Amino acid sequence: MDYAIYTSSLTKEFGEFKALNGLNLKVKKGEIYGLLGPNGAGKTTLIKVLCGLLTLSSGEAKVLGKNINHKNIASDIGYMPQETALYIGLTVHQNMQFYGKLFGMDDKLIEDRVSQLLDFVDLNNWRNELVQNLSGGMKHRASLACTLMHEPKLLFLDEPTVGVDPELRISFWDYFNNLKNDGTTILITTHYMDEARRCDRVGFMNHGELIAEGKPQEILEKAGTDSLEDAFLKFSKGRIKI
Repeated sequence: MDYAIYTSSLTKEFGEFKALNGLNLKVKKGEIYGLLGPNGAGKTTLIKVLCGLLTLSSGEAKVLGKNINHKNIASDIGYMPQETALYIGLTVHQNMQFYGKLFGMDDKLIEDRVSQLLDFVDLNNWRNELVQNLSGGMKHRASLACTLMHEPKLLFLDEPTVGVDPELRISFWDYFNNLKNDGTTILITTHYMDEARRCDRVGFMNHGELIAEGKPQEILEKAGTDSLEDAFLKFSKGRIKI
């Protein structure tokens, strides 16, 4: 199968600490894959390795069929980090224009995308506001809009709905599903279990390893519980094997 994300024995070390420990992950094209686990499990490190922001220590990693150090992968992927990756001295509109130019978009396409995405993230009234004046939740929404500017084929979203009100969170997920239906692959980290249930498949990470994965309902059935939190605890304590 042609996977959007493929890793084999992926290891990332920081000195003597193994942030990723022989991780094997396969994400199909056109699916939403939820990555779950406690802080320090290795989720963000994995995303940064897959985006080429960190070098792997050993193993293999490919995105969209290309090695992660391939010079042409940047135009096909979008990464929204947990921290706000915006220029706080620019307006929301100016940040979006900058990201559009960065990916070689022409002026008309940039403005079309700005209008579409500001509607989506409900920031039209703040398009000319400096980012430094926005609330934390608004900065998160502006960051997502910038990530989506060039319509990437593969999206890495690291807790994209933190600080977003419940109604807007629902609209985000409607949009993510529309992107999936158009062929976009999404890898998303979240601590919201209702969001995890919306994923096609989920993977539990702990100590840099993938300890379980499958469709949410399959994992619940295997763990014999109605709660993904309880299922994670059972897998992490070794009561159930992957």
